[in-house]
Amino acid sequence: MSLPIGKLPTDILARMLKAYTSFDERVKVGPAIGEDAAAVDMGDRYLLLKTDPITFVAEDIGTYTVRINANDIATMGGKPMWLLASILLPEKQTTNALVEEVFRQLSLACKEIGVFLCGGHTEITPGIDRVIVVGAMIGEVRKDGLITTGGARTGDDILLTKAIAVEGTSVIARRKGKDLEAAFGSGFVQQCRGFIERPGISILKDAEIAGRYGDIHSMHDPTEGGLATGLYEVAHAADVGLIVEEECIPVYPECRILCNHYGLDPLGLIASGSLLIAINPRDTKKVLEALNNNGVPAVKIGKILPKEHGLKIKKHNKVLELPVFDRDEITKIFD
Repeated sequence: MSLPIGKLPTDILARMLKAYTSFDERVKVGPAIGEDAAAVDMGDRYLLLKTDPITFVAEDIGTYTVRINANDIATMGGKPMWLLASILLPEKQTTNALVEEVFRQLSLACKEIGVFLCGGHTEITPGIDRVIVVGAMIGEVRKDGLITTGGARTGDDILLTKAIAVEGTSVIARRKGKDLEAAFGSGFVQQCRGFIERPGISILKDAEIAGRYGDIHSMHDPTEGGLATGLYEVAHAADVGLIVEEECIPVYPECRILCNHYGLDPLGLIASGSLLIAINPRDTKKVLEALNNNGVPAVKIGKILPKEHGLKIKKHNKVLELPVFDRDEITKIFD
């Protein structure tokens, strides 16, 4: 039986990592479920290494590539510095104008955050029907500033910036624009498409503020599989349990409308643009105030618990198992 589109199932990925990956003494953080980037010892600092493809959208793909890859450097406490991009272009559809537009987007998005586009690969590829870009972002972090997903500790508060699901809302509007215009009007669709910029899929500002004002033990960027999968990845990486309160999890009204229209669960919808933070409770109030005062909405949504408590969600005073999404909810619109 073939596997569904989206992230490789966790059990299969874990088995592959155990069987086929290796470390040397300079690798501080290597391949692991939930970790956003690798960290390599360079003497006075760690070099952070990340790669991520953009496959759900073709429009604005250069912008998505830079911001999505930069996010995972920021969650490690680091600064994104250099980008390599492999650009795969569809045969019989590629024009000079298309190529230039992808490069223009990559260049502008890099300049916005001080990243240098320093290499990669470009080809016209048989068997694909749209542009695919695979980004490889490299960054740096001081040794005393490294943050990992697996650093979450029992007793930590769980914070969430912005609301869910920024990327999912934008992608649905881009992939289903005509259908949605007929149902909700062009103004609504344009607003949803614009989520890439406002509220924005970058979490660089979120991570920088949190790290400046609080004792942060873990940060994680919930992407495919949505917030629920992001929470699972934090718990798996840190070997802990957790509980979140559904009523405390903010969902953008536009996202809820789209999810209701297509029968999707916002908790499982690709959620780049939000940042999960596990923080020492003594600093929760200070960090929430700093984020909100600097234009980044943020709330407390739960607590890190001992592993034996499992992964729970509180709904209407009932404590239930946190839902598991074998594939991202957005893939349902492609069926």
